Amino acid sequence: MARIRTIKPEAFHSESLAAVSLSAERTFFGLLTQADDHGRFRDQAAVIAGLLWSLRPEHGPLGVEDDLTQLHAAELICRYEGADSKRYLHIVTFAQHQKVNRPSGVRHPVCPHHDHGVPREPSPQTQRTLTVPSAPAHGGLSEGTVSNETAGQGRFSEPSTPTQGGRTEPAVSAHGPDLGPRIRDLGSTPLGGASAPAPQATVSAKDLIGEYTAACAHRPPASVLGHLGSEVKTLLGEGIGPDHIRAGLARHRARGLHPSTLPSLVHEIMNAAPTASGTAHRSWTNPADIAAAYGGDL
Repeated sequence: MARIRTIKPEAFHSESLAAVSLSAERTFFGLLTQADDHGRFRDQAAVIAGLLWSLRPEHGPLGVEDDLTQLHAAELICRYEGADSKRYLHIVTFAQHQKVNRPSGVRHPVCPHHDHGVPREPSPQTQRTLTVPSAPAHGGLSEGTVSNETAGQGRFSEPSTPTQGGRTEPAVSAHGPDLGPRIRDLGSTPLGGASAPAPQATVSAKDLIGEYTAACAHRPPASVLGHLGSEVKTLLGEGIGPDHIRAGLARHRARGLHPSTLPSLVHEIMNAAPTASGTAHRSWTNPADIAAAYGGDL
């Protein structure tokens, strides 16, 4: 049955606890609540996982076994075998930090190393290595074998690329023919040898209003220019050509009308009806040959 234990503030400054992982530190604090009044407990990773990590199923017996290995290497616990051939563990500094008022009797065999003074064997190397078997690469090429590298610290080698004339070229994939680069150079000449037409410069409302202002003898009021700019922007948005708008602005400047009349002026310029005869008006003059013009009758 779990007991009430105390954790001193110095525990969070312990160099021994700082040498193990966070999960091992959590397991250590949990063992304080499960150990008997002499700091001893059964060394069963599966049982400890069920008691301390029941709500964290991702940290099972294998994870707890790794925690116990780290704690034993840091000499925070001592793992030993009792006279009954069962495995036990002992929290080394339990008696220094836990003051039990009325300790219960001996429930587990004493620790032969700390209670009887028998030195324990040196802890085995706890840092496990990872061996990655070599595998043939695509197309029959093989890569070097990565072995005896610490997890997360291994160096990876990449296959070298063939060189042609001192220039490095990527290796051709063995899955299919090389189709060349998939990205086309936007700066090169298009297929067929013809150069692409240059984009036409667009005229903005700001440009037209700037021309309008420059042609005025005095700068118009800001409210007039702002209203004209709004009208010009609307006309450009409708697809009306800048030349028609420019002519409408010139007529507006000559007459000094209200800015709202600009659309009407542009409409007048765009859709002015030609004269009925199709010829220019000529003023009346006396005929040079009166007899031919009136047939001799006045």
